[in-house]
Amino acid sequence: MNRKLIIFDFDGTLADTLPVFVSVFDQAADKYGFKRMDRSRTQALRRLDARQIMAVHEIPLWKVPAIAAFMRSTMGRSVADIRLFDGMPQVLHALKARGVVLAVVSSNSRSNVVNVLGPELAGLFSHFECGASLFGKLPKIRKVLAATGVAREHTLLVGDEIRDAKVSAEAGIDFGAVAWGFNTLDALMAENPSRVFRAAGDLLEH
Repeated sequence: MNRKLIIFDFDGTLADTLPVFVSVFDQAADKYGFKRMDRSRTQALRRLDARQIMAVHEIPLWKVPAIAAFMRSTMGRSVADIRLFDGMPQVLHALKARGVVLAVVSSNSRSNVVNVLGPELAGLFSHFECGASLFGKLPKIRKVLAATGVAREHTLLVGDEIRDAKVSAEAGIDFGAVAWGFNTLDALMAENPSRVFRAAGDLLEH
């Protein structure tokens, strides 16, 4: 990539956390009194943004911080079951070797992200801005931009959700949509991404 800074989302972008997420989501539903994930509607849900998913499951906004904290903590007990997507370790090494600054901005906890990456891969990243609220990635992105000093036009946010596309636009940086995450590629294409990655190796193409 001809970019000086790539900011990665974590869940659904670097790591395949969906199976663990669904299990933890159901535990949170039981604890906080909202609807469990309907497995028969998974594909339909993958076309929705975060606010629409909240509406479907009847999750009030005021409960979101407590739910998110519970889910991060519970997910931390299952990090051994989470794997990076195929080819991602090699891609991260190659990007770093090309002089690209790598960062993570995630709603997940820093400990979960680092534990899944492992010490070697975590060491490739210059910045971790984790624990973002559901709609709170913008300040985290701005912190990364300020810390690195990289101009917005030389920055790419790579993510798998509609909210990643929207926050990229808010931050004034390009968005790269991955085809292997939570939201369907069709849903992401509606947000007009500047790049589309259908496999991890595509991140290395100019």
